[in-house]
Amino acid sequence: MKLLHIDASALGDNSVSRQLSAAVVARFKDSVESLDVSYRDLDANPIPHLRGSSLAGADAAEVADAENVMAQFLAADVVVIGAPMYNFSIPSTLKAWIDRVAVAGKTFKYTEAGPVGLAGGKRVIIASSRGGIYVDSPADFQEPYLRQMFAFMGITEVEFVRAEGIAYSPKHREEAIASALASLPEAEFAEA
Repeated sequence: MKLLHIDASALGDNSVSRQLSAAVVARFKDSVESLDVSYRDLDANPIPHLRGSSLAGADAAEVADAENVMAQFLAADVVVIGAPMYNFSIPSTLKAWIDRVAVAGKTFKYTEAGPVGLAGGKRVIIASSRGGIYVDSPADFQEPYLRQMFAFMGITEVEFVRAEGIAYSPKHREEAIASALASLPEAEFAEA
């Protein structure tokens, strides 16, 4: 089984989403023999934001990195993403990664009947951290966006592990992390 682990928080060791994503990956490592894990830290090793020069393939190193990002994504059976909520959505570094994996002809295609996802059969687990509490809030553009993007690519098995209200108080942060860790998904993958 191949697992792709992505972290997007800019907070390093202080990051709750990194703590949660690491716990999810650790659960898989403990449960799945011969697990092949690829890791990308989008803060330490960001992907350039999509620009005209990106589309033109002007920078050979950027083209090679984009091809590697796509290959890792397509090869993964499970994708674990540490995604903090920034300004009601996701970090721009995570958006830059999504721009490299949401590619027509690779992960989706357009047909006369509308778009069709080509990257199905993956399991995506989002480790989400939020300073406030946003479940079922109209201010939550993080979870609906991520669900929509992965569904657009044909991935319907998207799960969230959330620590909410972590900025309210140290006690609330501790309780939110404990609750999130207690709700980690099982480390399994049902092949299609």
